[in-house]
This record gives sequence, structure tokens and C-alpha cells, in this order.
Amino acid sequence: MAKENTPTPHIGAQYGEIAKTVIMAGDPLRAKMMAERYLENPVLFNQVRGMLGYTGTYKGQRISVMGHGMGIASIGIYTYELFNFYDVDTIIRVGSCGARQMYVNLGDIVIAQACCTDSNYALQFHLPGDFAPIGDFQLCRLAVESAEKRGYKYHVGNVFSTDAFYCEDDRKVNWTKMGVLADEMEAPALYMNAARAGKKALCICTVSDHIITGAATSAEERQTTFTKMMDIAFDVATNQK
Repeated sequence: MAKENTPTPHIGAQYGEIAKTVIMAGDPLRAKMMAERYLENPVLFNQVRGMLGYTGTYKGQRISVMGHGMGIASIGIYTYELFNFYDVDTIIRVGSCGARQMYVNLGDIVIAQACCTDSNYALQFHLPGDFAPIGDFQLCRLAVESAEKRGYKYHVGNVFSTDAFYCEDDRKVNWTKMGVLADEMEAPALYMNAARAGKKALCICTVSDHIITGAATSAEERQTTFTKMMDIAFDVATNQK
């Protein structure tokens, strides 16, 4: 059934042009950067809506990279199609996040073991309670091992994922009191889609700004210098079993 649904309205690739493991970023230019920086012989498989996607090899293994856009709704579409129509087994998201704890600093790596959310994305599954979106344990462990081996400063724990980048009030402050490490905007849909499809997923972020102190990096820095999380993601992609 998967093959018959490709190409999709959002992904122009033919079935088989996308690897079993995909590393995704919100910004399609970040995906292009990863293709140029890490992949050997990258081939463009998608540019529908400007959402660039490439397949190549890294350390002899076939890997794809692709953009997923901003927000839970956008990544929900792309990861659903990749898992269910292109038979992708593993998706690793790399992106930016805003720190919520004073011990988490700009440039630190946040590995999202789990995520809280104010999104209603889970309602579609008609569950008799609240679903707890979590990342794949093996991928999480590999990410920690990679960060430690490379000497990168990292944190593992809960993130908060919201539909609203601009918020009318400060209700989100309560997540800080619950020990949440950082805010981002995509992990729940990724983790829920993976769970529903019986696949694997992990979100690895770089701290781009600090919600408490107001410190922030520039848009150019976010696009071109957040390579540590990419190093980790490619380590994870090539060492998973």
C-alpha cells in the first residue's frame, strides 16, 4: 500500500528514493547544508514547496536528509508520509530550542527523552487518557554516547512543545517549574507518528535562545553553525541496530 501512495502531494520522491533512516530539520536550508557537509554523492529527491530532501551515503550507509517545516502540523504531515508511504524506519530531528533552566546554556545539546505539549495532535488517536510522547530508548542512548565521546555538553530530559510561538500570556512558565529543559515545536507529532507506525524517532536540539535570560543567537548562526547536533544525529543514524 505504501508504494501506491507515492509520490505524495508534499513529497515528490518515487518509492525507494528515500533511505530507511532520515535526518530532518525544520529549515530546508539546514537539510541542504547537511547534505553538502555529511553525505557522499547526495541526490535531490524533493523540492516540492521548497522542502528540500537528499539521499546519499555516510560512512558507507545510505542516509536521507530533509526539511520538515515549522510546527507540529507541518512535521506531522511529512513524518506520517515518510513512515507510512515511504517505509522509513527511523527519523531523527535536529533543530533549535529555547532553554528553560539556568544550567542550560546557548549552544548546549538537548536530547528530548520525552515531550510535554499543549497541542491537540493526540486527539486523532481517540485514546482514553493522555498519551506521553517519548523518544526511542536505543536512539537516545546512542545520542548520549556520541555526545560524551565527542565531548559535547548535553542534557537529557523533557521538553515542552507548543503550537504557539508567540503567546498571549505567561502560562508556559509553569513548565519551567516542572523541570522541563527547553521549548521546541515539533517533537510530539514526530514521536506520536513513530509510535503509531511502530517506528523509531528522536529529537536532538541545540539551544538557540534562553527564555529566562533573553540571550539569543542570530538566524544565520542557527542556520550555519549548529553542527554538533548533526554530528550526533549522523553517529546515531549509522550505529543503530
